[in-house]
Amino acid sequence: MQDPTSERGGSARPAEERRGPASGGASWLQRVFEEVRGSSQLSVAPAEPPPVTVVAVERYLAEAPPPPAAAPQYWYDVTLADGACQERCYLAPRLNGLVQRAHLRAGARLRLTRCSYLYDERRLNYGFLCLEELERVGGAGPPADPPRHRPPPLRGEKKHYLPLWNNEDPYGDMWVADKPQAQVDVDVSKLTSLGQLEMTWRSRVHFHPLLVRVLHKSRLRYYGKPEKKLHMPYQAYFEVADGSGMMSMVLWNSLCPEWYNSMKVGTVLLLEQYAIKTSYPFKTQPTPGDSQMKRFATIEISLNVRDPPTKISIIPEEMVKPEWGLPEVKYRFITRSELDDLPNNHSCDVIGLVTFVGRAERARKREHGEDFWLYRWAHAIDGTSDQPFILELFATSQPDVFEHIHPMTYLVCTQMRVVRDLTENPSSTIYLTTSNESQIFITGWHKGQPYTKDTKVKNFIQWTKTQSEADQMKKTVIGGYYPFPRPPNNFLKYCKNNKVESVLKAIGETGKEIEDLHYREHKRIAVQGIISAIRYVSCSNAAEEAPGVELVQKDTSQSLESSAMSKEDCVHKGKNTNPQNKELKSFLGPHCTPGEQHQHQALLSKKSSVKRKIPRRLNTDAEQGSASVIPVSSYPYFTRSARRKFG
Repeated sequence: MQDPTSERGGSARPAEERRGPASGGASWLQRVFEEVRGSSQLSVAPAEPPPVTVVAVERYLAEAPPPPAAAPQYWYDVTLADGACQERCYLAPRLNGLVQRAHLRAGARLRLTRCSYLYDERRLNYGFLCLEELERVGGAGPPADPPRHRPPPLRGEKKHYLPLWNNEDPYGDMWVADKPQAQVDVDVSKLTSLGQLEMTWRSRVHFHPLLVRVLHKSRLRYYGKPEKKLHMPYQAYFEVADGSGMMSMVLWNSLCPEWYNSMKVGTVLLLEQYAIKTSYPFKTQPTPGDSQMKRFATIEISLNVRDPPTKISIIPEEMVKPEWGLPEVKYRFITRSELDDLPNNHSCDVIGLVTFVGRAERARKREHGEDFWLYRWAHAIDGTSDQPFILELFATSQPDVFEHIHPMTYLVCTQMRVVRDLTENPSSTIYLTTSNESQIFITGWHKGQPYTKDTKVKNFIQWTKTQSEADQMKKTVIGGYYPFPRPPNNFLKYCKNNKVESVLKAIGETGKEIEDLHYREHKRIAVQGIISAIRYVSCSNAAEEAPGVELVQKDTSQSLESSAMSKEDCVHKGKNTNPQNKELKSFLGPHCTPGEQHQHQALLSKKSSVKRKIPRRLNTDAEQGSASVIPVSSYPYFTRSARRKFG
């Protein structure tokens, strides 16, 4: 890696950033640090390096190089431990792929085969190790805890780290969990209202205090760019209301780490020394629970650390007086039986018992970019229908909730949007997806939430008391690959909103596509070709691997268990998945005629004497919405000659 370095002056980064004994002889990492700093080339290849453990891998925004040079959008710092000392090192950008594909992660063991020493010319007496070449080592290292209070990133002028896999979640100790509630005397005579603000804001410079309640809260937006110098480029929208109506409020930059976690839906705020701006026209708009509430959409309240420095106070709920006229938080809860009648993009809130939760997946925000959306799929039932809610849950800046969704928990999702397009894909199933203002809550987070007073929430709780926990546990599934929403049967419809060149890949390009995938990235591609052979496994042999079940044909197009689930991530009703079952495929596609299906069913019943049922989660045809039929034969490939012999 070519990096500019200042003249060597014997300087090093402050010793307090290291953890471990001061004696360099007790730590191999410290000896390497001193050796590379004293090298004439500022680079060394340690002889017989011992294994070290990765304690932490942390990401932060890179700085833009002078044009026309290109650079990655993010840099990574890696904390290494050798048992006696911890050393925070900078990862050479050409090795970023090791982090992006999760080869280099916390707990991994590696050998440092080459490193260099970098000076930061903008800081006095400051330098650090750069990891140039690494060698992976098997096994797990001794446990080591990262330091609680993290210093700023090693390179550049950034003051904080980002979460490793997305930009929406709060990360680090700078994010205050809960601000103390203020014991303040509210002088009602000095307050103004949102309605008065809209009428007088152009003629005023300073505004009277506001007393409002938070009705909606957006996820965090990180708008940092390598070419910008902002230290805390964060933004969050809130919808606040008083007796006169509802208005948007924006929390900016360094106020986000201080206040975002404390401003919950239902929180009452006293705002002083705020600014009023013309409303941003392209921001998303939540659907209010009270359809009669007036919305002031032309202006928004802007909260900044300066110009002017905003003063924020949280009023405890027990101090809120009825005469203040603050509106209550209202919701639009629906039951599963009502969902099928709702139009596309309808906004609603749901509560249900989780029966399935998929693994976390990521999708790129822009092609070839380094920013990802983090999401997972879940199923929840509420007792009003045989069908579950199918929920597409994107990260909502609530990592403590998002990472702990599991079966048998009570899940509440607010401001969800209905997704349905029956004209394009009649076989598709209606589902719900999160919006920018969605909030997610699970068991352990419901206490004190405003929705606990809602009638449909109370009805759901009464229904859960009538259910057997053991019976519901038998229906739960966790992890695995969930192929939803299913693609249209017609390839032209599949390509309607995409360029064919970006969707259709040559078979020779699939290897490159797989290599370019990042950790947990999900991507769907299409290939075209002529089917030359189809390989399958004898159903009788496979049935012997699944004792105690009966071989049947069943339409599982809407069944969760029909998804092909991975061996590592799937726990299905407490039973282990047999590796050989992964090769079970149906050679019948979704376009087979009823006659052909009947012919193969007859062959199946004639040749198979073993009446056992293959677990439905192995039927890959469910992704196309067709019934799965598993043929019985000893031929490894289904060619035309084999088919004649089979007949």
